[in-house]
Amino acid sequence: MRNTCGGRIFRFGRKQPRDPKIMREQKVRARPQTCLKNPCRVLNSIPMTKQNLIGYTSAQMEQIMIDLGEKPYRGRQLFKWLYKIRQYDFELMTDLSRPTRDRLAEKFVFETPAVKDVAESSDGTRKFLFELDDGLCVETVVIPDAESGRCTVCVSSQVGCALGCRFCATGILGYERDLSVGEILGQLIHLRDQHGDDVFTNVVFMGMGEPLLNLDNVLTAISILSDGAGMSHAAKKVTISTAGIIPAIEQLADSGCKARLAVSLNAATQEKRIKIMPLSRKYPLNELMTALKYYTSRTKTRVTFEYALFAGFNDSLEDVRAFSRLVQGIPCKINLLAYNPVNNLPFDRPSPEKLDWFARQLYPHVPAVTVRKSRGVDIGAACGQLAGGAKVTRRE
Repeated sequence: MRNTCGGRIFRFGRKQPRDPKIMREQKVRARPQTCLKNPCRVLNSIPMTKQNLIGYTSAQMEQIMIDLGEKPYRGRQLFKWLYKIRQYDFELMTDLSRPTRDRLAEKFVFETPAVKDVAESSDGTRKFLFELDDGLCVETVVIPDAESGRCTVCVSSQVGCALGCRFCATGILGYERDLSVGEILGQLIHLRDQHGDDVFTNVVFMGMGEPLLNLDNVLTAISILSDGAGMSHAAKKVTISTAGIIPAIEQLADSGCKARLAVSLNAATQEKRIKIMPLSRKYPLNELMTALKYYTSRTKTRVTFEYALFAGFNDSLEDVRAFSRLVQGIPCKINLLAYNPVNNLPFDRPSPEKLDWFARQLYPHVPAVTVRKSRGVDIGAACGQLAGGAKVTRRE
């Protein structure tokens, strides 16, 4: 019989000749992926999906190099190329051997999420809509402050949010899934790629989602962000915001992470907080304060309380007194901001005069109070307005 890909005829039952040329042909014919008549044709091939290295730690890249037969330190070189130097073409990683670069290019890529839309506010705030590989979207906000010279980027940690805070556009969406380490870092890396290393000075996890419900990925992202061989951004200039996930606050306290902690408080009594933040049923206010005392004692840092004022709900003198009593014994500073209205929600924004009055009443009883100006309201980028591009409109 004749092989359909070419070659000599051999009859069954006869001893095969041991001609070296024939043996080489038989060896080639045994490979299932090619045909001798057309060596460029691939038989029974399965397209290989390349792994995206964004979000991989230094230790994980060391393991990749070990698997490729290289020394572990080559993984640290790769880590530096991708995160610090931001060189994503393996061919140009000149301290790696050419065979290693070729194998990396065959198996891996380094890609950030795609930007679907960018909106710019009249106050200079910019909102980026990132589309993830599965078609879901998250939003990231860049907030420049010309007066201080700082530029804060507000990053998302989840698609949607499971907490259902009554005043928050993200809470209306519900929860879809956690972001991966790469999807978290991808927001920041894209900004640096497009606008340079100085595009942000501070990072706050105050975008879409509850960061402490995705704590492992958030901590890993911060470790890469703050690594000197990585993105080299100081952890003390990173703030993680939470609605009050008590077990995760305690875990964060014990983690050794140098990022700061902010708590979205918004009411100083259990009765009022339950009405706007259902999470308080599971994690009551008094237990939250106990956890925060542990956190401040363990980390030797103070916590920031974020308090949004709702007209006629949490802006009275009695609220001031309850707030003062609540935070006694906790090293803290307080950021006050006006509620940013979202369409069809039963809350109203207080007047600027009311916000200033509340701050003046509160200040003698707490260490530090700052009134925060809402930024990006006209593009739906202010606190509580992020909706991942969904049709959640604001009230005018």
